[in-house]
Amino acid sequence: MRIFVDTERIRDLNSGLGQTCLRVGQELVRQQPADADLTFLVPKGQMGVFGEPTGTLHYVEATWLRKLWNPGYYDVWHNLHQDAAYWPSQRPGKLVLTINDLNFLERPDYSDAKKARKLAAVQQRANRAQVITTLSDYTGSVVREHLTLRATTTLQTVYIGVSDLPTPPVEPPKGLEGLKTPFFLFLGVLHPKKNVHALLAIAQAFPDYTLVLAGRNDHPYAQHLREQAAQLGADNVLQTGPVDETTKAWLYANCEAFLFPSLSEGFGLPVVEAMSFGKPVFLSRLTSLPEIGGREAIYFDSFEPEDVVETLRAGMRDFYDDPLKSERLRWQANRFRWQNTGKAYWELYSRQ
Repeated sequence: MRIFVDTERIRDLNSGLGQTCLRVGQELVRQQPADADLTFLVPKGQMGVFGEPTGTLHYVEATWLRKLWNPGYYDVWHNLHQDAAYWPSQRPGKLVLTINDLNFLERPDYSDAKKARKLAAVQQRANRAQVITTLSDYTGSVVREHLTLRATTTLQTVYIGVSDLPTPPVEPPKGLEGLKTPFFLFLGVLHPKKNVHALLAIAQAFPDYTLVLAGRNDHPYAQHLREQAAQLGADNVLQTGPVDETTKAWLYANCEAFLFPSLSEGFGLPVVEAMSFGKPVFLSRLTSLPEIGGREAIYFDSFEPEDVVETLRAGMRDFYDDPLKSERLRWQANRFRWQNTGKAYWELYSRQ
């Protein structure tokens, strides 16, 4: 069985997609059956990223020419995201397409025409696939609603996993030396769809706590958040910018709670990471988040400032009144493991 997997997006390991490609590739190699031949598409300079080439482990370097011609016939070709630029020039035995999300359909900054163009492009790719996987049941329902699937196309949820983060240091990492504790944490790109401005009411209501907003902050929305915090007199809001894995682990380990009021998520990896530290998580009830947080998460039923604050107060009281809550949060996070992802993909590849 010859398998080709597009992991070209590991060129950006600071993105969720880059991390997914890396972890899926590692797990596929770890669980590789003796009769399977694995080929990975990788960016320049990453030959050997999943182990030294062998008789059953191969690499193809991504170049612009590969977009026009990919030699070789494979039993299975797997594109790990719907916007992949590399496709087989010869029809594989089975083409697997992973659709991470269709969040662009909910973006207010996209015109209807742009949404239609993007959806048509995904539809064209879906037409080529015998199997489509999604990261959550919710995303699967969106795919069924907005794409036309052939009767013979299989649609399956394959959850991604959470990686073990480094052991957090005792002292705050570089750049956070002046961070006052206690603090609440949001982690993710600062973008309108993350609805982060809803959390500024918490900064106002809890002046003795810092509201830490960790993640990429190069979108104009980040500047909007700074201006809005200043108008509210909330000088306890800290934007850290992107953080490395060690800093991320320290933030999870030391925060009072993780806050994630996002409007649109295909999965919600930071939620799982926070739960793996036994931290209370406060989420929106939208898109995939109830599926990921389950019964152990606390949900914002409204984003009105007073409701957001009261939800946090009540949720923190309940968390500290329940001595087993932290352990149950860890169990919920444990549902999402990379070894489960790798096992599901190998079963899918092998299925006739």
